[in-house]
Parts: sequence; structure tokens; C-alpha cells
Amino acid sequence: MTVLAAGNPSMGLVIGMGLGTVFVGLICIIAICYVMGAVIKLFEGRKPAEPPKPEKPEAEPASPSSIENKGELIAAISAVIAEELGESVEAIRIKSIRRIS
Repeated sequence: MTVLAAGNPSMGLVIGMGLGTVFVGLICIIAICYVMGAVIKLFEGRKPAEPPKPEKPEAEPASPSSIENKGELIAAISAVIAEELGESVEAIRIKSIRRIS
């Protein structure tokens, strides 16, 4: 049994003050983010936007049908997977490879 003295705040007051402090802090962080976004937009608007000029034309990525030696591709992929897993290449069995993007 807890006896509350005259100087001790109630548990509800302590919880309410804690939650209130947290939410006021979060609201301040949101306000700071909005202000910083507005400041960044002001500074970005002053500079003229110049598109980057590519020096060399970019090569198109190879399509899956244009890969000449698929054995080398599978060897490279299995070597990377083995390195990440910390095992030997012989311990890994690749069942299939398909392009995601």
C-alpha cells in the first residue's frame, strides 16, 4: 500500500506530463522539418538549374539474351553469394537465376 504525501504528485499527473512532453517534442521536430524544407526551397530557387551534360554516351545494359557466356555469370554470382554467406562455393547450389528489374 502506497501512501501519497502532500508533496508527491499523483501517478496520473506524472504519466500525463511524460506523454505531453513527448508529443510536444515530436510536434517541434515536425515544425523544424517544415521550416528547414522551406529554407532549402528558397536556396534552391536562387540557383539556375543546369542539366548535367554527359561526357560519354551511356552504354545500354546487356539484355539477358545477349550474355555470351552464362557460365561466367553464374560463377560470379555464386562467388558473391558464397562470400556473403561465409561458405565455400561448393557448398552453394544455385537452382535458377532470373532478372528482377
